Amino acid sequence: MTDSPVALITGGGSGIGAAVARRLLDAGHRVAVTGRGERRLRDFADELGNPDGLLTMAGSAAEYDQVQAAVETTLKEFGRLDTVVANAGVATHDTVAEGDPAGWTEMVLTNVLGPALLVRASIDALKETRGRIVLVGSVAGFVPTPGNIYGATKWAVTGLAENTRRQVTEWGVGVTLIAPGRVETPFWDGIGLPPGHLLTADQIADSVVWAIRQPAGVDVNTVVVRPLGQPN
Repeated sequence: MTDSPVALITGGGSGIGAAVARRLLDAGHRVAVTGRGERRLRDFADELGNPDGLLTMAGSAAEYDQVQAAVETTLKEFGRLDTVVANAGVATHDTVAEGDPAGWTEMVLTNVLGPALLVRASIDALKETRGRIVLVGSVAGFVPTPGNIYGATKWAVTGLAENTRRQVTEWGVGVTLIAPGRVETPFWDGIGLPPGHLLTADQIADSVVWAIRQPAGVDVNTVVVRPLGQPN
């Protein structure tokens, strides 16, 4: 167990992040999870039976000192770091011409700055293990939709993934962008689920874990996963 791989997941108390954590724990990984809601993290750990291989830490993905602390605590607790999953994200579900700017700052900082901070805080540890960076983007980061500011943040994540890959690949660190289509998660809370078939968080987690568990020397870079029937 002390030599098993270690993953750090931001926004891991629910939705896709929690599903990835469960999948990795089942695969024998040790997993550290961060999130802003301490109660949600506690409930998540209780749901899993508080396994020895799970570490939960409350903190913001958009505050560098808190991201650094999460990386340092993970290394202190588990002794290594093989994978980071930048999953934390928020959406205001409004538009650039008609929306409320009050929520945009938090969205941009969490969705765009957050993944960059995680890369910066973890890269030295990932160089040692020749590990992997996973950024959770979105189909909205490939397909423009009218006025969609959330989509613009995900376009930034798409660019960040490739820009990061071009730097860290020489150090043996892999980068994977996972871009889901419509997924049934708390993302839709307050506005209702969209029509049509939706993927589950577990189905996206399967893609994340598949990328993480590729053989040494294989770097899967971009995985776009839509539910059948989603045209855009």
